[in-house]
Amino acid sequence: MTKEKLSIVKIGGNIIDNPVALEQFLTDFYHLEGRRLLVHGGGVMASKMATQLGLETKMAQGRRITDAETLKLVTMVYAGWINKYIVASLQKIGCNAIGLSGADGNTIPSHQRSPIPVDYGYVGDPNTDKMNTEFLSKLIDMGATPVFCAITHDGNGQLLNTNADTVAYSLSSSLSKHYNTSLYYCFEKEGVLRDLNDPDSIIPSMTQAESEIYKQMGVIADGMLPKIDNSFRAMEKGVNEVIILHAKNLISKKGTILLNYRDGESKP
Repeated sequence: MTKEKLSIVKIGGNIIDNPVALEQFLTDFYHLEGRRLLVHGGGVMASKMATQLGLETKMAQGRRITDAETLKLVTMVYAGWINKYIVASLQKIGCNAIGLSGADGNTIPSHQRSPIPVDYGYVGDPNTDKMNTEFLSKLIDMGATPVFCAITHDGNGQLLNTNADTVAYSLSSSLSKHYNTSLYYCFEKEGVLRDLNDPDSIIPSMTQAESEIYKQMGVIADGMLPKIDNSFRAMEKGVNEVIILHAKNLISKKGTILLNYRDGESKP
């Protein structure tokens, strides 16, 4: 039996902070073919609120270090205001969305990351083999559009801040057993750029071997690192395609296409 198409789209914080851009993006998201699932970040708003509250924002390798007070803040921002604002905005255009964290329905059980070599604090890594895809599939097949924030849990009452790119990767990988899955990482750049200041320097396609070269060159760095690493892991686990692109190009799919083939094979 042919699997139904499912698009899993991750949207970054800079688009979320722009009401006009967000409205256009959500409209495009609603018009994607097949079933849909949205994962959102919110780091920009979280960092602004942390500054207002006198909490220091600490980052390592493109990821937020989360102490106990920061965890409270990001949970309120991600699972609260941003999640429900996006859900309400989707309802406005006729998309029957439901807002979720990884704790809801036990959808994304996680474990706290080891403090070695970097102590990230209350940061979680999803246990992809334990994700509740049956529950999610029922929601999706009922016509609901899940909207996930980047908060998960460890099964023992502890909430965990989780990289939104990793959440999108985990959901797409796990749900690829049930659906013909595509993963889109949308943000405010045209794709992966050779020069961050030149939007025309987009890299149209990339293999995993090529990505390692770009990392060594410093082209792939900071917040792009988890996007790239998660993208190739997703394809290894059955995701059909991964595209990194500007939010405005979601329908046209113009961006950086990640290629899933081994060294020695011919490019498609």
